[in-house]
Amino acid sequence: MKKGGVGGANTKTGLTFELQTDLPTFIANQKDYNVIENDFDFVISKKTGKLLKYKRKKVARWLVEFKGKRVAEIFQQHGLYRYFDEVKLDYKKVISRKLLPDDSIFVIDNNTVFIIEKKTQNGSGSVDEKLQTCDFKLKQYKKLFSPLNKEVKYYYLLDDWFLQPSYKDVLDYIISVGCEYRFKYLPLKEFGLPVPEEDYEIK
Repeated sequence: MKKGGVGGANTKTGLTFELQTDLPTFIANQKDYNVIENDFDFVISKKTGKLLKYKRKKVARWLVEFKGKRVAEIFQQHGLYRYFDEVKLDYKKVISRKLLPDDSIFVIDNNTVFIIEKKTQNGSGSVDEKLQTCDFKLKQYKKLFSPLNKEVKYYYLLDDWFLQPSYKDVLDYIISVGCEYRFKYLPLKEFGLPVPEEDYEIK
């Protein structure tokens, strides 16, 4: 988990995940939430054939609890594939190449995996074209989670650079293929996660 992350803000839609922090840091800072490191390497024992697990120093998987009840799991980058190792899903039989999400969260109540890709830009460049790949990536993620019977939603979290009129067609395209985008903030409520009561009140 990255240190020094910025916590959520009180808004009319509840706490908001911000572009400049990472998801486990953000959620860990919220009232009634507990984020637990849950990242292991999995090895099959040559002697017994059993699946053994060893805790990793660099963590990219977490469990999320709200008031002591497990509500979600967070995966970053390769941590997603260690989750597949744990549930014994061979991703290579489903897709031909790994997709590495900046942040992703599986919310238990709605059985949905939210993929979150952060994009920042200060000039025309490669990010422009990457925004147009969301259709392919969403389809690949859906294929990946289909054997586990999980739904998938794909979000871009963008900075203000992409508010320029020249991005209108790209942003319209993102919506047209079933993906979503937000600028700078993404409400916790949008994941279907519990929002602490005192922060959800409209002030």
